[in-house]
Amino acid sequence: MSSVTVEDVTLTRSPGCDETTRRRGVRDLEPGQSLTFGRGSPDTSVDLTLQSAEVSRRAGTIRAVADYWLLTNASAVTYVVENLEGAGEHVKIPPGRADAPVPFELSRLLIPVDAGTYDLHVYAPQHAYLAGDPTVAGDTTVRPFVLDETSKYFRVLVALCEPRLRDPSSVAIPSSDDVARRLAPTGERMSRSAVDYHINYLAETKLRIRSATDGDRAESKRASLVALALRFNLVTEEHLGVLGPRSGADA
Repeated sequence: MSSVTVEDVTLTRSPGCDETTRRRGVRDLEPGQSLTFGRGSPDTSVDLTLQSAEVSRRAGTIRAVADYWLLTNASAVTYVVENLEGAGEHVKIPPGRADAPVPFELSRLLIPVDAGTYDLHVYAPQHAYLAGDPTVAGDTTVRPFVLDETSKYFRVLVALCEPRLRDPSSVAIPSSDDVARRLAPTGERMSRSAVDYHINYLAETKLRIRSATDGDRAESKRASLVALALRFNLVTEEHLGVLGPRSGADA
């Protein structure tokens, strides 16, 4: 089972330049597996090529561990790893640092270049927990669904499930705009694209729901998330408290 996912190689341009280059790709790493990145050369092969003269031939390595990842900075510049779930938390990885542990579940690795930064999203969705009974022999049981109930993506999931939790006969599935408005009373100011980001993370990484093939894929993805979350009690009425009070029209 993969423990770390690397995706979304994006070249974010410097201020004053609106152009953004994106190459969508997903690399799943099992514990112990590594992914090297850099601009590469005929004599230096890398797993992920970043086309920029400012990027070292072999700029670094991402190595998966059980529920976190290690970053080696083989370049001459400092890398920054941002916590996408936090309020500005980040770590700086200086040149030459080997196997620096990154504790964030949702991270963005920033690699500076003259035009801006290369951004790599790195996810570590597997959580480690204490074993139930150390006296029982056999392989460790792996939990199929591991959700952090303090995270932004979990609040998005609760907001999606709220209509069904309050009225089991309801067939309404909130849109991304609906979710953004519902989370506003909690102080969570999310744009529609931010909500979509967390929905995609839930569907593709945390709960691994297959994308719908017919109709509106975005709506089908939201409906599938709600169905699975309610079927296995991943979200219950007890979780509605994370949303805060409803507006007068909805109360």
